[in-house]
Amino acid sequence: MQIVLYQPRIPPNTGSIARLCAATQTPLNLVGPLGFSLDNKHLKRAGLDYWSHVTVNVWDNWDAFSAELNSEARLVMTSARQGVCYVDHSFQENDYLVFGPETWGLTENIISRGHALIRIPIWGQVRSLNLANAVAVVLYEGCRQMNKLK
Repeated sequence: MQIVLYQPRIPPNTGSIARLCAATQTPLNLVGPLGFSLDNKHLKRAGLDYWSHVTVNVWDNWDAFSAELNSEARLVMTSARQGVCYVDHSFQENDYLVFGPETWGLTENIISRGHALIRIPIWGQVRSLNLANAVAVVLYEGCRQMNKLK
């Protein structure tokens, strides 16, 4: 599996996700335009000294990213309100877990390019979960399903 952050906006979230990717040996794809510089001190601080342990690919835009995908890649799109519950999705090794920007999520144009659409149920009085938390929940479920948690 790989994580894809489409147009991320908040440096500490991206740094925390990079740390998660280091912990799980999961490649991280950052698809621009980014809402910050990769030299941002908050981004670096959130990722601590783990950046050297993360495979990070940076893409200028969606077209550049998608042009490099192999034919077996499955784009698993995420949404706060649409799609099947993430635990009902059958994760595979070739899944790219795609998360949208913190402030507006994935657009319908991007969602329509995916192979699956999943959501994390929210029953409280919030609009969405923190992006880093959502990535952790979905990634660890994928790892659980593929027996990687042993």
